[in-house]
Amino acid sequence: MPRKGHTEEQIVYALRQIEGGKKVIEVCREMGVTPQAVYRWRRRYGGLGLNEVRELRQLREENRKLKGIVADLTLDKHILQEVLSKKH
Repeated sequence: MPRKGHTEEQIVYALRQIEGGKKVIEVCREMGVTPQAVYRWRRRYGGLGLNEVRELRQLREENRKLKGIVADLTLDKHILQEVLSKKH
């Protein structure tokens, strides 16, 4: 996830510029990031199209929600088991 507020679309656009022949340093200056951030973006988003990046974001959000639901249900299960064990 971008820390400075760069959207996935901006990141993909920057990576496309680099693939098109623009120097990494120039893109870094334009976006106000370090070269390490660009290489991290390349590792995460390299080779993905804009639609794939949007789908990835949507899947991550859905996964986050599902993990929260599982955590809530697990907590409920433990509470119910504790109540049942105290009754006996």
